[in-house]
Amino acid sequence: MTLYEFAQALGFVSFALGISTFYQKNDRRLKIVMLIFNLNHLVHYLLLGSMVSALSIGLSALRTASAIYTSSKWVAALFVIGGIAFGVSIADDWWDLWPVVGTTIGTLAIFTLQGIPMRIAFMLGGMCWLINNILVGSIGGTLLETTLLSVNCLTIGRILRDKKRALASQAL
Repeated sequence: MTLYEFAQALGFVSFALGISTFYQKNDRRLKIVMLIFNLNHLVHYLLLGSMVSALSIGLSALRTASAIYTSSKWVAALFVIGGIAFGVSIADDWWDLWPVVGTTIGTLAIFTLQGIPMRIAFMLGGMCWLINNILVGSIGGTLLETTLLSVNCLTIGRILRDKKRALASQAL
């Protein structure tokens, strides 16, 4: 197996982890699985040679680990400022900034939002990552972001259904 094939294999592992991440209805479990996904995806991007993507997903891993324990807007601001500064400083072209934008949206979502609004923001950030994955040639990452749009929609539907059932049972 070549290094490129190994990198793509890790992309498929990320594909499975990413689907598992956004299938979670519990926000804490979502963050824990997301951390594992971020770490795997970091190695994937390093092996593909996409340093801005690797930096952004590494920052996402640190952000996600922090978000498990705090929802501080100050911590979010530090991650946003740091991510933008590092991303802009190492980007070779403007299209290298798609993962920076995706990470920024994800950072704001994971620290300041919950439930459905958090998942909608993740979908917006995911669209940025989809563009990035197409540009860097990440097969698993492209499949992942495409699938996550659907999985997030399904999970939002499941959350809404559960809320509706809870309201109906309270009315009885």
